[in-house]
Amino acid sequence: MKKKIRLNKILELLKQKKLKKDLFINNITNLKDAKKGDLSLCINFKYIEELKKTKASACITSKKFLKYVPTNCIPLISKEPEIDYINVLQIFYKDFIFDNISIEVLKKNQIKKKFKNIFFGQNFICDKNTKIDKNCKIGHNVVINKNCSIGKDVIIGSNVILSNCIIESNVVIGDGSIIGKKGFGFKFLNGKLMRIPHIGKVVIKQNSEIGSLCNIDRGSLSDTVIGEYTFLDNQIQIAHNVKIGNYCMIAAQVGISGSSIIGDNVSIGGQSGISGHLKIGNNVKIGGKSGVVKNIEDNKTVMGYPAIDFREFIKKNLTK
Repeated sequence: MKKKIRLNKILELLKQKKLKKDLFINNITNLKDAKKGDLSLCINFKYIEELKKTKASACITSKKFLKYVPTNCIPLISKEPEIDYINVLQIFYKDFIFDNISIEVLKKNQIKKKFKNIFFGQNFICDKNTKIDKNCKIGHNVVINKNCSIGKDVIIGSNVILSNCIIESNVVIGDGSIIGKKGFGFKFLNGKLMRIPHIGKVVIKQNSEIGSLCNIDRGSLSDTVIGEYTFLDNQIQIAHNVKIGNYCMIAAQVGISGSSIIGDNVSIGGQSGISGHLKIGNNVKIGGKSGVVKNIEDNKTVMGYPAIDFREFIKKNLTK
């Protein structure tokens, strides 16, 4: 679990010179959300502006980013910043390397006593710290693990597994979906596998709908977010740290890679794929079976692989 660690202990782990004036590191998080007392990481030029403005007390990075580190932030220069960052992250959040099964669960009579005005089917397993608001309907063989909060009037289908998530009111979750499990994050170093703890949550905003057999990974450092009135079809994969805006419609078998940001009122056709760390603007339409490998500006319609302007795609593929 999360704990305070002196920065000099971290410097010792990184085999760096200790500070004369030590300080406590309270948390590890992304550059944008970091506060005083937090440690962060920067290894990608896409996040230079966030590095310049970060309020983190320390940041693990490489020499090429040193000039962008603000004066309030202590740069921890590393030859392998990502590896060092994972090592520190594992100290703080060892319990998040794997998904542990909830041991302290409520019995059937305890569920009825704790939660008012909810319906639940057979074989409902619920962690004792779960919060469930009124008028929820929960199907058969549902598992709600640790760190979950369910709003009012939520409908959860059968065979659903929830972990580390906040489900707001009036959300519908289809049968067989898995929400809040650990994301796809690891690193190989000298033949050794290093798993990255995923310490964020999944936040599903009110009035949204998640189809059957969808998988939504929790964030690694920030949260994975599904916006209000956003509808996901069946068999969709949403990776860690993805942010999807409001009023979006995503068809079946779409895959969105980690840390991509999807704007409001976006439509994505079936079997499309979106690469990681991209920004898709508002009111964008993406045709079915498209492969998006670069940012898309507001109000664009694209299709194909790699995805290009729809009119250009038509001229290239459907005209003689």
